[in-house]
Amino acid sequence: MDSAITVPTPSGAMTTGDVEDPRLGAIAMRLKDVSVSFHGRMAVRDVSFEVPDKRVTALIGPSGSGKTTLLRALNRLHDVTRGAKVEGEILLGNTNLYSREIHPTLTRMRVGMVFQRPNPFPTMSIFDNVVSGLRFNGVRKRAVLNEAAESALIAAALWDRVKDRLKMHASSLSGGEQQRLCIARALAVEPEVLLMDEPTSALDPVSTQRIEELLSELKARVSIVIVTHNMQQAARISDLCVFLLMGDDGAGEQIEVAPTQKLFTDPTDRRTLDYIQGRFG
Repeated sequence: MDSAITVPTPSGAMTTGDVEDPRLGAIAMRLKDVSVSFHGRMAVRDVSFEVPDKRVTALIGPSGSGKTTLLRALNRLHDVTRGAKVEGEILLGNTNLYSREIHPTLTRMRVGMVFQRPNPFPTMSIFDNVVSGLRFNGVRKRAVLNEAAESALIAAALWDRVKDRLKMHASSLSGGEQQRLCIARALAVEPEVLLMDEPTSALDPVSTQRIEELLSELKARVSIVIVTHNMQQAARISDLCVFLLMGDDGAGEQIEVAPTQKLFTDPTDRRTLDYIQGRFG
């Protein structure tokens, strides 16, 4: 295939659809015929795939193909959107996240979110930002908060930079540091899955490289699902790719799901090949 994108061989393992790939392993989350609509208009239709445990799954596709809409469905963020409806099943382990018995707040503890632009609480200290989720859930013991903050900041590769200024406002950090702070805030509640919506799109190349290196380390701790428009980034950091494309009626549709190495070197759908070679999108 005539592609300028170099794809590293992933280490790890999983089942994609009906095809077992021995490199990819246990499953963290399953999507079964997931559709999202707003006021009756379909935005994403019938998406089904499995998120591998302790790996990075990339959602790729052109703007408007439903990547962020799908991502937000994975931890029930559409619950707060008037007119939004999510159908199908999203299973975390054996738990249906849209079961009436599961409160959205519990879902968001188990499935964390990092947004496109860094969104720390600017008037809060660095420390208070990191432990805000724990406090929201009733944790008050200082020793527990201290330990959680240090652990999360270490995991986000930020501890050495901020350990002597934890009382300073989060707004004192650079853009890249603020995004790592948001990652630490998400990690502090020890989620099983971490969702990331284009987390490097607002960052400079140096900060982007640091975040990418961080993700390679974090996947030993948490399963990651990331939306990215950057094909080189998807090739560098992900183990599995899900390619979405807008259908004739404007709804996002799943075109192909495959281990990253296979999708970038031997895709089964011509539209996937055209997209990753830059013929559209």
